[in-house]
Amino acid sequence: MSDEPQPQQPHQGWAPRKPQAAGAGQPGGTGHPGQPGTPGKPGNSANSGKPGKPGKQKRPRRTGWRRLIPTWRIVLGTCVLGLLLLVGGFFLGYHLVQIPAANALATKQSNVYLYADGSVLARDGEVNRESVGLARISKDAQHAVLAAEDRDFYTESAIDPAAMVRAGWKTATGKGKQSGSTITQQYVKNYYLAQEQTVTRKVKEFFISIKLDREKSKNEILEGYLNTSFFGRGAYGIQAAAQAYFGVDAKDLTAAQGAYLASLLNAPSQYDVVAHPENKAAAENRWAYVMNGMADKGWISRADRAAAEFPQPKQSTVSTGMSGQRGYLVNIVKRYLIDHDIVDEEELDRGGYRITTTLQKDKQDAFVKAVDDKLMSQLDQKERKADTYVRAGGASVDPKTGKIVAMYNGIDYVKQYTPGATRRDYQVGSTFKPFVFTSAVENHSETQDGRTINPNTRYDGTSERPVQGWTGDRYAPENEDHRDYGDVTVREATDKSINAVYAQMAVDVGSDKVKQTAIDLGLASDTPELTASPSIALGVATASPLDMAEAYATIANHGRHSTYTPVEKVMKDGKHEVDLPERRERQAVSRESADTTTSVLRSVVEQGTATAAQTAGRPAAGKTGTAEEDTAAWFAGYTPELSTVVAVMGQDPKTAAHKSLYGVMGLDRINGGGAPAEIWGQYTRKALEGEPVSDFDLQLQSGADVTAPPSADSSGEPGDGDESGSSDPDGDSTGSTGDQDDTGSETPGDTGGDSSTPPGDTGGEESGPPTTGGGTPTNGGPSTDPGPGAGGGQDDSSNGGGTEGGDGGPGGGDDSDTTAGTVAGLPGTPPRRQ
Repeated sequence: MSDEPQPQQPHQGWAPRKPQAAGAGQPGGTGHPGQPGTPGKPGNSANSGKPGKPGKQKRPRRTGWRRLIPTWRIVLGTCVLGLLLLVGGFFLGYHLVQIPAANALATKQSNVYLYADGSVLARDGEVNRESVGLARISKDAQHAVLAAEDRDFYTESAIDPAAMVRAGWKTATGKGKQSGSTITQQYVKNYYLAQEQTVTRKVKEFFISIKLDREKSKNEILEGYLNTSFFGRGAYGIQAAAQAYFGVDAKDLTAAQGAYLASLLNAPSQYDVVAHPENKAAAENRWAYVMNGMADKGWISRADRAAAEFPQPKQSTVSTGMSGQRGYLVNIVKRYLIDHDIVDEEELDRGGYRITTTLQKDKQDAFVKAVDDKLMSQLDQKERKADTYVRAGGASVDPKTGKIVAMYNGIDYVKQYTPGATRRDYQVGSTFKPFVFTSAVENHSETQDGRTINPNTRYDGTSERPVQGWTGDRYAPENEDHRDYGDVTVREATDKSINAVYAQMAVDVGSDKVKQTAIDLGLASDTPELTASPSIALGVATASPLDMAEAYATIANHGRHSTYTPVEKVMKDGKHEVDLPERRERQAVSRESADTTTSVLRSVVEQGTATAAQTAGRPAAGKTGTAEEDTAAWFAGYTPELSTVVAVMGQDPKTAAHKSLYGVMGLDRINGGGAPAEIWGQYTRKALEGEPVSDFDLQLQSGADVTAPPSADSSGEPGDGDESGSSDPDGDSTGSTGDQDDTGSETPGDTGGDSSTPPGDTGGEESGPPTTGGGTPTNGGPSTDPGPGAGGGQDDSSNGGGTEGGDGGPGGGDDSDTTAGTVAGLPGTPPRRQ
């Protein structure tokens, strides 16, 4: 056998796929052509495959940004899946969402307001709607609404996806909100759903619209839409709107009128050119858009379009059901219910409430008649411009319960919208002075020289006399007409409304204590301008007549305060009684303080500035007042049964600016002792007609039961004190010193606080104790018998400051017109007030 290798035959059935390149299969450069490189074995090169089969190429991997692009398989699969979900969701939603019952607005009820005796006062919240068939709506009006809202209504489907997408895009891109709803969708929203803009509501609207379109004809849907749409002025439905704006039926609407009503659907409040004349240009543009749309669709001719003019709606903007006092009273009661969390505003708007008020119809009618007789009938607005400024407000409260029994707010709610009984923008003037005296008795206050303040305490009533004990800049309030009264008692100072006396008394008591007493009596703590400063005594605060009636009712009720209320009972849907706040009564000030104040105020009616109130024919107490620049005149008074406040105010009918009452009714000026007291007297007599006459049952401060003899008034005549009081002041300005008090004891020093009592001597800063007059006299002060608290070990003037003069703040005092000096940054010249 040869040692040399023998050639081998190819394996049976094997054949090379393709010829190999030269030397490709021969290791070391050898091999047979067509054979793999390993002798005697199949090739194992990378390109080789299984015998008899070609090799498979691998897909190259996606690299770079190409990896982010989905393949066509992914795209196709996603589309198919999304389509399946969309179709499935549509069918699921279509079967799950049912057409519901009509919403609350579509079946909205009225709220009924009743007098205390159960008679109807007013209805509020009643939907002003009268449904009518399509045949009773003019074709022009129908076409106008279609031109404004959905011009392809009769040819399109219930929904318009393109419009919805377009509206969404405009909203998202900040190009303004646009409705993408068809008339069918709007009808569904009006009648079946709520108005909130939520995804859930839109989804329901979508499916209900499709179902409704299948179940009802286009005419039925249009009719429903026209009867449920809101057009402003409380009008729901085109019939009510036609009457509210043009005084015609819907069947008689012209194309121009229909186009105006159709314009309102877009913005009822904005496009009411009577309520908002400043928006007339926008309303006309919207109207022109609607008219042009009607012409484009061929619903009116081009000639008719060219000849059409913008229609002017009629002037009435408030339902006649709210005319007279009704609108004022309803709004005041509504505000009370909402502010006291008795009924939610939204719930109240839905209606169904039966509200029994505390208002008594006979007293309400008597109040209105008294104002008409004593004020409104005396005006001549054509001949006297000042008479056009007159406004009036008043409130009457039962002192024992705090219930409001009557209010006067204005001549007519549809003509004057601001309620006179609750407005807080006129200074109360000298009607605030009783609160100063009440605080003095309540706090056992003393004068600068240590005398207990009571009705017989003497003060210097010299006009423009600097207030003593005040550490601020010089403050010297002026009396009405610069009149000097000399040495007077507190009772006389109240009768004549002497600013110099009460300004000083407020400093003696401490203006912070005076403020707190006013709040305790019933004024709101946030009353504008109710600040602890010397000006507080002269009535710079701007409380409302209702606020003042409540505070005076507390004094009338022997110092016991009952929070006012205009509501007696509230029922919902005729069967559910709504809980009212618990009525609380508290002793705001001592009976002695309140009753002693009453005894002083009785004198004002008997012989002071309010003698006109005697026409009530009953024992009465009260105080007159006048605001700065004579812009308001007040009388606040009470009997044991009734506390009533009347204010006559001046306001420009166009600008609403406060106006002086000079020349009103042909008089030089109006004061509280004039028309306000006369109104009060007539009203009180009528309101209490048939009731037994009762006198005040008073428990007085010690020494207050004896009246000191009147001082010699240098003027020679009883001063009115009110701004419209006596015309010519007499010039006696003597402020006597060493006068005798009512018990005959000598008054130590000038009770008017002459220079012997330097300013600041008593620590004029309200928080600081005085160095004089602040002690505890053993006999309660030389001018009177000791009063309760006249020597109780309390520094009665710890917040006090000077002797007589004024707490009347700069710019603010009651009827004082001014003087030099400023108080802690306040205007230096206090106006005249009484």
